Amino acid sequence: MVKKIRGSLGAILADAQEQGLVARNVVRELRSGRRRGKERQAEKRQRGKLKAGEDFPTPEEVRAILAAAKDRWRPFFMVAVFTGMRASELRGLRWSDVDLKVGELHVRQRADRYQAMGQPKSATGVRVVPLPPTVIAELREWKLKCPKRPPEDEQLDLVFPNTEGGVEWHANIINRAWWPIQVAAGIKDRNGRAKYTGLHTLRHFFASWCLGRKVDGGLELPLKTVQERLGHSSITMTADVYGGMLPRAHDREELAAGERLLLGLVSG
Repeated sequence: MVKKIRGSLGAILADAQEQGLVARNVVRELRSGRRRGKERQAEKRQRGKLKAGEDFPTPEEVRAILAAAKDRWRPFFMVAVFTGMRASELRGLRWSDVDLKVGELHVRQRADRYQAMGQPKSATGVRVVPLPPTVIAELREWKLKCPKRPPEDEQLDLVFPNTEGGVEWHANIINRAWWPIQVAAGIKDRNGRAKYTGLHTLRHFFASWCLGRKVDGGLELPLKTVQERLGHSSITMTADVYGGMLPRAHDREELAAGERLLLGLVSG
């Protein structure tokens, strides 16, 4: 019972901290302080070791997911895949924050678990994210069919509202879209259920795509740029989580070319 109460209190304080209502989450600090040295070391070793196909979808799985996403869910998952936005940021995205002419969107607010709008998780969460041409075209088409905001709340104007134009519940996205779409795409675990549980896995995929080598279909962006696009509070956080995805110069041809240069075997 104590464990359950502490968990609930920690969740409440975490939400309050995100909204700027409290400065500290004492429950989380209590947990971290009680961790043993070996546990902290094990956690640190695991950082940056996310694996495609286990912790987040592979490119092939992402293509299958987007092919299986229909109607209002296709633009939602297109934006999720190609921007790396948090679920709360996607739920709070307004059309006024999307510039289809320039091809970018502005992350300025988020919808919390209680459907209330607030600031992003940190100051760096307010950011600009570029949009690729396919996503722009998808959003242009979706804007014509998107449910309008309720008359009593003209401030919403959401890009991904529920069918009545209001804020979509996070649980609805998971239960009615994310899991069924994976199953329809054949992305299942050994029990026949959706392979990936949370939407955060698409954020991990986005990071891997940004950091991946161009020859492998990635963007090969600097870590600092990826930090800015993800809205992380520091580059250290980005490195801790995604450092293992950085390209390593272990390719045989690259090594051979470097060896020739070092030994002066390249003719002028």
